[in-house]
Amino acid sequence: MTAMTMPVRVDHPRGGSLLALIRHSGALMRRSLIKTIRTPEALIDVTLQPVIFLLIFTYLFGGAIAGGDRHAYLQYLLPGLLGQSLAMGGIALGQNLNADIEKGVFDRFRSLPVARSAPLIGAVMADVVRYLTVCVVMLGFGTVMGFRIQTGAVPTLAAVGLAIAFGLCFCWISVWVGMLVRSSGAVQGVMFLLVFPLSFGSNVFVQTSTLPGWLQGFVHVNPITSIVAAERGLLIGGPVAHHLMITLAWMAGLLVVFVPLALRAYNRRA
Repeated sequence: MTAMTMPVRVDHPRGGSLLALIRHSGALMRRSLIKTIRTPEALIDVTLQPVIFLLIFTYLFGGAIAGGDRHAYLQYLLPGLLGQSLAMGGIALGQNLNADIEKGVFDRFRSLPVARSAPLIGAVMADVVRYLTVCVVMLGFGTVMGFRIQTGAVPTLAAVGLAIAFGLCFCWISVWVGMLVRSSGAVQGVMFLLVFPLSFGSNVFVQTSTLPGWLQGFVHVNPITSIVAAERGLLIGGPVAHHLMITLAWMAGLLVVFVPLALRAYNRRA
């Protein structure tokens, strides 16, 4: 009688351990970065867009806003745009996750021996590169235009770190929206409706005291206002501690509110 060899099925763990989760998330982070490298146009919102904003507001509106002193206005504007651009940079995260789900990429992830949360964590980790790109482009191009850091290397690194950390907290709103709406284009539309009022109803472009009284109340409680004030203090000098504490409180609030909402929506959708 001929012995028959039965195929042996090997059941791989689905990444229940913390080390496995870190390893799988790192692998999926590399996937996101490779995809970004192969489609560099996906970085337009964190490369060309900040440059265009700097040029438009400095040379078209800076003279009128700052009484003709565009250099002084650039010193005021750039830290504000840095905080605003980090908030806008997270929009792409929700778009990309939504697009991957619609294309069936997450169906393939479910067939792999990886933790279910690994694709989400990997995407968020990869987004740090986008935020760092914003900081490098903004500070580099601003220096070419005449912007000068007044505080030193350590406060500058603190400003970059704070901006990236704020972006990572704010991006969970985009993740949540990306799990709720039907298309990646809708993610952009919904997020722009949120980010634009926060950006222009803040101290990014003009001083709060120049705004109507009814608008100043909104500006004072706007999270963009606090991060921008902290960035200005760290880059060009001024009070930092009060604005930093408010920013950290907003970051904690964003995490407490939107991480559970995003994870619940992610579990239903992905």
